[in-house]
Amino acid sequence: MATPTKYVTPKKYLGQHFLKDKSIAANIVNCLQHHNNYATLLEIGAGTGVLTEWLRKKTDVDLFLVEIDQESVVYLKEVLLFPADKIIASDFLQLDLAKLFPSPIGIIGNFPYNISSQIFFKVLNHRNQVQEVVGMLQKEVAERLAAKHGSKTYGILSVLLQAFYEVQYHFTVDENVFNPPPKVKSGVISLRRNSIVTLPCDEKLFFNIVKTGFNQRRKTLRNALKPLGIPPALLTNSILDKRAEQLSVQVFIELTQQWLQSNNLDL
Repeated sequence: MATPTKYVTPKKYLGQHFLKDKSIAANIVNCLQHHNNYATLLEIGAGTGVLTEWLRKKTDVDLFLVEIDQESVVYLKEVLLFPADKIIASDFLQLDLAKLFPSPIGIIGNFPYNISSQIFFKVLNHRNQVQEVVGMLQKEVAERLAAKHGSKTYGILSVLLQAFYEVQYHFTVDENVFNPPPKVKSGVISLRRNSIVTLPCDEKLFFNIVKTGFNQRRKTLRNALKPLGIPPALLTNSILDKRAEQLSVQVFIELTQQWLQSNNLDL
């Protein structure tokens, strides 16, 4: 077992930047709404427990921590005295969420910059289980996830997440409240599950159209979507004259519906 220590050394290869400001930690925790639709809360990357100390005061949720850094795990157990059976010493990206938490959950954390997008893709894959997410991540990425159509920062994850979640950008966090300070500012966002269980279109095709459309975002969809084989009956549709960033989630859904209808007409 590792030796207990009063301090945890931030590790660059894990993308660790430990939050020092307790008031900001409180503000992050206050972004949780928790409308009685989940009873378990999972904190990703608990680190030195600055968020954890606020979260453990919430009596309406069963709090679990996932932490890959063994030094942090020891600190959380032996200095913060957090229950060992509620600390998952593992990589969040490798967790089988459905097996570990069969009931709906919420997620919160100061997410490592180097895996923040991967965290949200995993959330997307478990969207019917993950009811709420509050995360601090690189400001540029946070703004991208919350961006609306027409914005230059609107992208693949913006569309896919906003199809199933209400996404809100809450506030910006300065570099100097971290140890070590990152080279960029951070942003805090929340995702709250909407009422859509399944999209009113073929979801696999929807995902493919969104991803392919943004892969060459400067091109019109007529050119960007060529690799998917645009149905001939759809070629006169004026939507294809737009770029991916100009389409709202709803219009992407409509395009997916029309794609399938046109395929049927061409048969």
